[in-house]
Amino acid sequence: MTDPEVGVTPYWELTFDAEGDVDARQRDRLLREAVDRGVKDLIVFAHGWNNDRPTATRLYSRFFEPVPALAPNARLGYVGVLWPSMRFADEPIPDFARSVAAVSVGPALDKGTRAALLTVFPGRATLIDQIARMLDRQPEGDAALEEYGRLVRLLVELRPEAPGAAFAPDTLADSGTPPGTPPGTISASPPGTPPTSPPGPPNDPLMFLGDTARTCREFARALADDEGGAEAGSERAQAAPRLPRAWDGAHELLRQATYFAMKRRAGTVGERGLGRLVGRLARTAPGVRVHLVGHSFGGRLVSFALRGLPKGVRTVKSVTLLQAAFSHYAFSGRLPHDVRDSGVLHGQQDRIDGPLVCCFSRFDSALGTIYPLASRTAGDDRAAADLSLPPLPRLLGPRWGALGHDGVQAVSGTKAFTLADALREKLPASGCVNIDASAVVRRGGAPSGAHSDICHRELAQVVLAAGRIR
Repeated sequence: MTDPEVGVTPYWELTFDAEGDVDARQRDRLLREAVDRGVKDLIVFAHGWNNDRPTATRLYSRFFEPVPALAPNARLGYVGVLWPSMRFADEPIPDFARSVAAVSVGPALDKGTRAALLTVFPGRATLIDQIARMLDRQPEGDAALEEYGRLVRLLVELRPEAPGAAFAPDTLADSGTPPGTPPGTISASPPGTPPTSPPGPPNDPLMFLGDTARTCREFARALADDEGGAEAGSERAQAAPRLPRAWDGAHELLRQATYFAMKRRAGTVGERGLGRLVGRLARTAPGVRVHLVGHSFGGRLVSFALRGLPKGVRTVKSVTLLQAAFSHYAFSGRLPHDVRDSGVLHGQQDRIDGPLVCCFSRFDSALGTIYPLASRTAGDDRAAADLSLPPLPRLLGPRWGALGHDGVQAVSGTKAFTLADALREKLPASGCVNIDASAVVRRGGAPSGAHSDICHRELAQVVLAAGRIR
């Protein structure tokens, strides 16, 4: 029963496509064998932007490794969710072999990232080749950057009728939905919108509606600031600083547009795929307690799974988010900057028969610097910064924050713990719980920082504590 790449048993994989449809044979095997194997607690883990099975299964194996010893008497089962996401080749994964870790790249598109784009955006090879050529040649002038931005937008946009078109926003303010619309009701672009027309919420990031050259310069400056802070005191830092160029940020624009597409896809797979499957498992194996765990966009996936649960299903006993890459206001009933609007997952934490635990780290630069900048330029082009304004982290403020950087925000009754306190004390039995995991989630190079530094015994202990698994 043990998968050769995952060292725990019993272990099942669930593979979903971009529209949330699950591999039927894998689904049926889980539904049948979870009962046959006498599983009491099932830990379901969804990866973030890992685009291949070996990388995802290595993550699952590493994370699950300490669990059997931590809960020797529990009747555990394990599920690894596989969904079509991707990782740029310059994003380091601490402690992983070089074959799945970062490689050094510049603004040009490396072969590994190009291959990943071809996998997750099938049928768009011509667009990807055009984007790669522009990144390689870096033509002068803002007009070239505007053309580059148009190509990137075409790569990630969806048909208005596509299932994923409604899953991009984290808040109703982002979606363009009128105030008073029930949470979870997202408006789509009108049918028949030409694919080359300007994008609008929620199908495409608004970063492409404004000045692409300015956006690229902002990204370049943010990356330079983040890299400079990480290298303070090094020999490289003593050299004359290199002024960031717009094309340095053009590669980041592609990364963020791709992340936008993966974020949208995570919501689709969660609600249309995993949520429905958990509901089906509740019918066939009502005694199995389900514990959802998600890293990065996988955190968004398992959170949207709550929205996809059939009415009355109470088998989800805990949700643990590890460096979750979506808005810290997603579960809020009122946004501090606009009390007329709410998060699209407002109240969904009440569908858990247990707590929603959010682990975050201040060392996650992917979520602390680049995510808020991308969220701001994606959601409110009018707020784009002038290059003479203060440093970006201070400029952006809390409106654009991510759950994996500072935890759940604007949800009444949310409890806060340090990691040490969370492991020493009993976690709340319900509601939202923030855990500052900076004590262990702290390693990783630019541009992502500690975003993928999650394979720690202490975080496995958090999952068990959240689910009251002993």
